[in-house]
Amino acid sequence: MVGAGVLVLSLFLDRADGELARLSGKMSPGGHLYDLVADGTSNAAVFIGIGVGLWQAGNSPWVVLLGVFAGIAVAIAELLVMRLDSASVRSSADLGGRWGFDPDDGMFVVPIAMFLGWGNPLLVLAAIGGSMAAVVLLVLWFRRRENRVNG
Repeated sequence: MVGAGVLVLSLFLDRADGELARLSGKMSPGGHLYDLVADGTSNAAVFIGIGVGLWQAGNSPWVVLLGVFAGIAVAIAELLVMRLDSASVRSSADLGGRWGFDPDDGMFVVPIAMFLGWGNPLLVLAAIGGSMAAVVLLVLWFRRRENRVNG
């Protein structure tokens, strides 16, 4: 329960600092890079931690591997966002959602799912969703590289 509360607080503060930087005009490439690295690392750690926690609660040891896989998939997707940013394909802000929601806001589902006892399905969905996001971002990155070579 404490972990869920810390995660929600972290997500709110992460969102707030980004908005504050944009509104005050104090965005910087270094700050943006730091934010992406911190998001990728913390999101990966959340899924790995869920896997370990579920295993310690009596689930199969395979749930740890699933948590690691989900964490790695999420981290790879974040790395690809950084590559797209550095290649000027589009900024991660362009990959944002609609109606004021950012793709990273999906992490707010994690504490709710854990509270409802949906840890195992959450890890499966995170592993699949993270992998799909990584594939989409990889395709965007390769298309950008191809356009540079051919164009």
